[in-house]
Amino acid sequence: MSEETEESTDDQEEALQEATLLSHLVELRSRLLKIAAAVVFVFVLLLPWSRKIFAIVSEPLRDVLPGKTMIATAVASPLLTPFKLTFFVALFIAMPIVLYQVWAFVAPGLYKKEKRFAIPLLASSIVLFYLGIAFAYFVVFPLMFNFFTAVAPEGVEVQTDISQFLDFITTIVFAFGIAFEVPIATVLITWTGLTTPEKLGKARPYVFLAAFVAGMFLTPPDIISQTLLAIPVYLLYELGILMSRMFSIRKKDTGAEAEAEE
Repeated sequence: MSEETEESTDDQEEALQEATLLSHLVELRSRLLKIAAAVVFVFVLLLPWSRKIFAIVSEPLRDVLPGKTMIATAVASPLLTPFKLTFFVALFIAMPIVLYQVWAFVAPGLYKKEKRFAIPLLASSIVLFYLGIAFAYFVVFPLMFNFFTAVAPEGVEVQTDISQFLDFITTIVFAFGIAFEVPIATVLITWTGLTTPEKLGKARPYVFLAAFVAGMFLTPPDIISQTLLAIPVYLLYELGILMSRMFSIRKKDTGAEAEAEE
């Protein structure tokens, strides 16, 4: 009788696990559909202005090119390249919705005190992502494009293909958008207990070197763009250490309050 009871209990636990897994998959599917719907909705709204968007985004390069014009070497690139750029812009604009859906999927598994820490981190990650994009467009692009055109050998006229330009700037923008998330990553690894603010402080020389190595891989092979990525990453690392200390203090205070209530 006891063996039958144990088998019945095991079957019930297995069925419960399958039901839980299925519910998580359904929830994940729902969140992914909402993310796709948000991106597509913004893309459709922006589509009529795709040529204007391309003109605005390419302005830092066109300002330093001869005749302020670019070229198209592929037959369909004058049509497809603005569409692709508009899609990336729609993705960037919809990023708060994307991050919120990710948060909504993860949040049910967090404790209440963890949610209090996670919400400011979510808001900060969105702001930092857009700051990274703005820094790339307003600071990095003008300096980098001026440098590239200035070092062209005599007798060489710089003419950039629009599809190659799109591939180039999307890589740079994503690199700076992700790089500006360094403070959030620093806080998270401290929050999970993998390290402490004190240990992060001792690792400064290694992080400084790693920032330039990352700049070498994520940006074109020139010292200007590498430096423009490495220095903000290191400064943001210092900001992450400061934020980690603040969150550690708040976490200790919250734990002390919870123990006092008990």
